[in-house]
Amino acid sequence: MKKIIPYLSIKIIIGSVLLFGLNFQNTISIKESFTASAKNGTTISNINPNLTSSTIPDAPNVSQPTTDLPIQNTNLIIKAINPGYTIDGIRDVGEFVELQNNTDASLSLAGYSLRYTNSSGKQTTLVDFSEGSSMVGEFLLLRLARTSNGADAEMVYTTTLAMSNANLELLYNGQVIDRVCWSKEDGCSAVFDSKAPSTLVRDDVSGEFIHWFTSYELHYDPLYPTLQLPLEPDDIDNPELPNTPEETPTAHCRGLEFTEVLSYYSESQTEQFIELYNATDQPINLSGCTLIYKKKLYSLNGNISPDGYFVIYPHQFTPQFSITKNPNSTNSIELLDIDGSTVDILIYSHGQKKATSYAKFIEADGSESWSLTYAPTPGSINVYQEFRTCPTGKVINPATGNCITVTLTSNNTSTECPAGKYRNPLTGRCKKLESSTTEPKPCAEGYERNPETNRCRKIKAENDGAGYALIPATNSSTSTFAAFGLVIPLVMLGVVYIILQFRHEIARTARKTRQRFYHVRKNLVAWYISFHRHKKP
Repeated sequence: MKKIIPYLSIKIIIGSVLLFGLNFQNTISIKESFTASAKNGTTISNINPNLTSSTIPDAPNVSQPTTDLPIQNTNLIIKAINPGYTIDGIRDVGEFVELQNNTDASLSLAGYSLRYTNSSGKQTTLVDFSEGSSMVGEFLLLRLARTSNGADAEMVYTTTLAMSNANLELLYNGQVIDRVCWSKEDGCSAVFDSKAPSTLVRDDVSGEFIHWFTSYELHYDPLYPTLQLPLEPDDIDNPELPNTPEETPTAHCRGLEFTEVLSYYSESQTEQFIELYNATDQPINLSGCTLIYKKKLYSLNGNISPDGYFVIYPHQFTPQFSITKNPNSTNSIELLDIDGSTVDILIYSHGQKKATSYAKFIEADGSESWSLTYAPTPGSINVYQEFRTCPTGKVINPATGNCITVTLTSNNTSTECPAGKYRNPLTGRCKKLESSTTEPKPCAEGYERNPETNRCRKIKAENDGAGYALIPATNSSTSTFAAFGLVIPLVMLGVVYIILQFRHEIARTARKTRQRFYHVRKNLVAWYISFHRHKKP
């Protein structure tokens, strides 16, 4: 038995060495394969041997969509995205999507599209490349149309990207070939933080999307466009015209301005309206113009002739909306152009009155002012009316603004009033004229005239303290001594009663206290003896 054990140990050692060498060789092979794949822009876990770039020269190698793989073996991939941030009150600053061409040649974009899915599951096609379009460079930049730098891109889209819980997919002929998601779900990148702006960029080696908190350099040069679009039918007959990229939407809502709003309706919400005015000498098409109210967008349609008006009724929109009748502070309605820039802003504050509109008026000196008017004029020039229109038989009381009934004491109102009087238009009676030169009657004795109200008031007597002399008060010490003589015996009786009532508890507490002090003293003595016993001489 002792001879067999060394023999088995030697065999076990030799087998372990051979097994380790085999594993090391496989590891080197895998590492070499991964390095070669990384140089081609893919990871080994995403390589599909049945789909190669030579299979379809100008189209991607389509594979089934996956959620755990960061990159596909395709000719076109998503390189970077940024949902845009609010900076200095301007929204969606810096929003973009960048695509990358993995080939060394131009790439046909026919059949490609970008699909965006928000947190509620709604899918929107951001871009659908037309037949005949191609990508002649390595990168393709897309921006949100309504941003200030929307023109600095190859193409634009109109749906903004969310900061969280969203998904962007690259499709070819309806099949997902690449995707990126940012949410708290497994397999997705972290969500964007509004307080720490970042760009989600794909790593060239690992294929994973990483948040870059530093500035990301976009690959865009307007002098060398990457996107080539097919010629329009009218341009095909003229070979001299160059193939130009798609134009960015231009502003065409400029010149529109808010002129009137009615929020505080009298009977029905359908009375609410917002009025626009075309201050230019050209007709304006409202397609692409947008209203923003309480952070919601409402698209406009229609045409406004030069020097004409356009009335917006909120209840006629789909979905319907209403504006606050009389806001607690201020409410704002904003008009945006097709490029996302602000055309005009209407701000109406607290103080709206029933059945009035808040309208813009041009003063004699050319300045503009906004006032409440009791004569709403939707679709026409504004008319100022300070007071409401009273029914027949009533007139406005200018002091209160209310309608009152006219009371006449005589049917003959043409008779002139006596000298020093005038006829009150509200009552039809003669009223004495108030003269500023008439001296007021003198005040009675003991009164004076108040200069602020011109009325008599009682004169307040000054108190010099003479009528309120201080009389010292003397107290007898006999009563004080008698009081203390009664209190002290009562306190002593109370103490004696407490001692007798709780004598057992007091004795027990004293005994325990004495024992406690005894043990403490004993421990201190023992510690002192021990301390000096171990103390070096």
